Amino acid sequence: MTALDLCADWPVDNVSATVIQHNSGLSTIASTHGDTARTFRLASLAKPITSWAVLVAVEEGIVDLDAELPEHFAGQRSCTLRHLLSHAGGYPFNGQTPIALPERTRSYSNGGIELAAALVEQTSEMTFADYLRLAVFEPLGMQNSTLRGSPSQGVWSSVDNVARFLSEVRNPTLVSAATSAEAVRVQYPTLAGMVPGVGRYAQCPWGLGFEIRGEKSPHWTGTRNSPRTYGHFGGSGTLMWTDPEADMSLVALTDRPFDEWSTTALDRWPQLADCVLEEFQGQL
Repeated sequence: MTALDLCADWPVDNVSATVIQHNSGLSTIASTHGDTARTFRLASLAKPITSWAVLVAVEEGIVDLDAELPEHFAGQRSCTLRHLLSHAGGYPFNGQTPIALPERTRSYSNGGIELAAALVEQTSEMTFADYLRLAVFEPLGMQNSTLRGSPSQGVWSSVDNVARFLSEVRNPTLVSAATSAEAVRVQYPTLAGMVPGVGRYAQCPWGLGFEIRGEKSPHWTGTRNSPRTYGHFGGSGTLMWTDPEADMSLVALTDRPFDEWSTTALDRWPQLADCVLEEFQGQL
């Protein structure tokens, strides 16, 4: 029995999963479960993928990560793309009307990510779906991936394709190593905030699109995951994480909404993470 066999007991109709090991620029699939080519709605796993496209736009000079956004666009002064991508812009869970000034709280926001994508759409003069496809999906060979709706939650993809994305983040080809490192570095480290469906934390670390585990407890990753672990989970019952200290990633996609089995998920997901780390860590 392998760690991923635990997925067979999840109360979902369909689940696909994979473990990726990273080593010196080479990523390899260590284990799989289910049909890894099957497409699922990623829900909020879309946020790091969308953010990666925004960072490509930053490196192309289309947008500026730290330039103040026009007040008529952001609805307030002093807001930047860095704020939006790290949920520090002061926007609500849904909507684009600010509820706080930037850098006051970690206010998890679909609207903030949608604003960031809208700015790229405006400055690139193409739909964000097209920009995402040309900037991320096609170069990475993510042929099963499409954006259908909101850039914050509307990406459909497969385990195989999400694995390609996590390999890119670990060993970047579309952005510089410095930009990749910045994406998974804690932005505004003192901010308190909530991980929806999990809990509220006095310190709620986030990178640029990626949640960072830090010292959060309880958490949806495992007790064996290092504080540097980054990733995301989605409301469609999906998760992905990379632990840089273990040099490993995990992707698990399902088709059952998280809120229908959240108590079970928040027990099974950490258990899976711990078993994966125990099985594969140190095998390289």
